[in-house]
Amino acid sequence: MNNIDWKPDRKNPAPLHLQILQFMRHKIASGEWPVGYKLPSQRTLAELFGVNRSTVVAAIDEAACTGILEGNSGGGTRVVRNSWAELSDAAPQTWNHFQRDRIHQSSHLHMRVINQAEFEPGIIRLGSCELSPDLIPHAKIRSILGKLSNRFFGLGYEQPKGYLPLREALCVYLKSLGISAQPSNVLITSGVLQAFQLIAMGLLRPHSIVYLEKPSYLYSLRMFQSFGMQMTGIPLDDEGIELNELMTRHRKQRGAVLITIPTFHNPTGNVMTVARRQQLIQACGIERLPILEDDVYRELWLDQIPPRPIKAYDQNDLVLYTGGLSKNLCPGLRIGWVVGPESAIEQLADIKMQTDYGCSSLSQQVAAEIFNSGLHDTHNQFMREAVKLRRDVAMAALRKHFSGLATWNCPTGGYFIWVKLNQAVSMHTLIVKALGRKLLIHPGHLYESNSNQTLRISYAYADPEQMEQGIRILAELVADET
Repeated sequence: MNNIDWKPDRKNPAPLHLQILQFMRHKIASGEWPVGYKLPSQRTLAELFGVNRSTVVAAIDEAACTGILEGNSGGGTRVVRNSWAELSDAAPQTWNHFQRDRIHQSSHLHMRVINQAEFEPGIIRLGSCELSPDLIPHAKIRSILGKLSNRFFGLGYEQPKGYLPLREALCVYLKSLGISAQPSNVLITSGVLQAFQLIAMGLLRPHSIVYLEKPSYLYSLRMFQSFGMQMTGIPLDDEGIELNELMTRHRKQRGAVLITIPTFHNPTGNVMTVARRQQLIQACGIERLPILEDDVYRELWLDQIPPRPIKAYDQNDLVLYTGGLSKNLCPGLRIGWVVGPESAIEQLADIKMQTDYGCSSLSQQVAAEIFNSGLHDTHNQFMREAVKLRRDVAMAALRKHFSGLATWNCPTGGYFIWVKLNQAVSMHTLIVKALGRKLLIHPGHLYESNSNQTLRISYAYADPEQMEQGIRILAELVADET
């Protein structure tokens, strides 16, 4: 049954999971794997192919999306379709063919379901990290737009690194965080995720190792995996990422970069201590391990001001620092930034010009006015008060409805409560039943593979009344499954 003597070619530029997908398609098309054939376990396939289990999972997900494989946690993965027209390498080149063999991977199936369901009328979004419309300063932004319309402003392309007044305003803001930067060190991006994508395309090598915390929201995305990179999770302790584990892994298998969310980590809400930040930058400096710092939740502190960014301790240009306005002010502006050595920023700016020729000039001018008018500071204060209220409502609802079912943390900032169920459940069943009751949840396996006992609850979008209702419904569904 497990007579597989093939392995993907690591010298081949094609991502490993796509090579495995092609191998599976050949086996099915040849009849060697007929309809109904049960594939070896994911762990066994990973050993036979000489790859990580996550690579096998990605290949199986791709095959499942095209309808040739189907699987579940109890019965394994089986062949469900064998169409020569769709499986043969000699089949005509169609858009469907290109879609199957694309470089960029599709989102996880549950992530696609979540992205679509967020726009259904009446849905309670209990996992979303999007800012509630009630928290966006609509009137202030309309005022800024009116102010801009009353004076001449450009609507052409901006400089490759972005609108200069915005980069200058950002340098003033960064200085308040302990980060010294010039406008030449700043690139404006369409949110933090574009910064990550540009870094993956322009600064990292294919098949390189990317370290990140485990769990992490980055597992729910596929940008680094799409470039063939290996995501390696490093556990968290009470002070942040486990430094000894990181250094042990790095010495055995040299990684390309560490991605960290040290302030109000997504999804756990963890805050890395000052001591751990200093130890991390020192150890990574000795090992020459670059750091990509995601600091997008920084301004959403609820109880006390968080430690300075890791970038503030960087004396050797080791850290690329990212932030944005999506989480604390206005998602629709799509304004983010990456700060780092000028040579790296110029490289990223060049790639950005090749992909979209720059962010919206109007959005950048609005963002500059947000900083220069003081709105950024005043709205952050409003957000801390409003979001703290929502957090407290969520905590009270958990104590009321989830006692005996789960344990959870009390975040000191950000949007997320990491809930650990006392008993494992079928997350797929839970998602389906929740949607049937107009409730949208984020299962933990999106952020940590094979996790069937965790949930990410967010108090960013649902209003207090919806929060109470949603957590009550969720507790009922979890109780029914355990």
